[in-house]
Amino acid sequence: MTARRTLIAATAGLLAAPRLARAAWEPSRPIQLIVGFAPGGGADLAARAIAESASRFFPTPLVVLNRPGAGGAIAAQQVAGMAPDGLNMVVNGGSESISLPAFREVPYDPKRSFRAIIRLTRQPLLIVAKTGGRYGDIASVVEAAKRAPGTIPHASSGIGSIYHAVFVLLSQKAGIELLNVPFTGGAPSLQALMAGTVELAVLAPEEMAGLAQAGQVKALAVASAERIPSHPDAPTLRELGYDVVIENMKGLSTPAGLPDEIAASLHDRFRQGMQGGAWKTFLDRTGAMDGYLDGPGFQAAMDSVLDALRASVRPIPA
Repeated sequence: MTARRTLIAATAGLLAAPRLARAAWEPSRPIQLIVGFAPGGGADLAARAIAESASRFFPTPLVVLNRPGAGGAIAAQQVAGMAPDGLNMVVNGGSESISLPAFREVPYDPKRSFRAIIRLTRQPLLIVAKTGGRYGDIASVVEAAKRAPGTIPHASSGIGSIYHAVFVLLSQKAGIELLNVPFTGGAPSLQALMAGTVELAVLAPEEMAGLAQAGQVKALAVASAERIPSHPDAPTLRELGYDVVIENMKGLSTPAGLPDEIAASLHDRFRQGMQGGAWKTFLDRTGAMDGYLDGPGFQAAMDSVLDALRASVRPIPA
């Protein structure tokens, strides 16, 4: 009887072992972090920083791929159509998730086509002008726009992008019309500003950090609820009398349908990466703000901003 019980126990252990092994998910090939904007912009910088900091927690490489265009919608659509196997993630939380769908129809559902894994940053949005240019503050922009509607060119990451949304909301509140000039991300927008192609741009602090420190660009205002430490002299739009509060955010999501165990593994590894030196250096160097939220919290934050924008803007006809 004792031998029979021992055999039964051993057999039960062998049958249970595969289930325990399957619970510890490991990626089978490199994980792609797909960015919907050009290299050098805020989304790209955040993706490369977290890939560097979290890489030691993964057995396979983390590869950043840029698929710029359509305010991030091209990358979002690509990831939405991929298999939910944990090997492809979109860097989202910005235009493709919280502003573009408020302006027009997109070929994915921002609330249901993805499974949010982790939020990495909150990104204040600054209205920026070239130092020594025509505009030294928002008051001068509004005054000039009222005199000559539709003649002041500003950069954006495309119609309906979150950078465009800042100017749309400001224009509504101030009763002005500005001229939108679309680019593929923050870095090309900054280049256009420095070249004089446009006179205004909306940028994240990390996108303009170097030129701001050199005194070549000036932040005229910030669209956050409060002033930000990296640019304490830039007033909020609310301070200036315009009730506009909108922030960008960056995080990682997979296609919908991802199994819980893979989602948990990805979250935990990237969360460990957020404690690493490379990530902290990125935050310190660029002025980006740690914005950690878990997957459900990240999705709720995106949905809240999207719902608010949908209530504030008129859709653009297709």
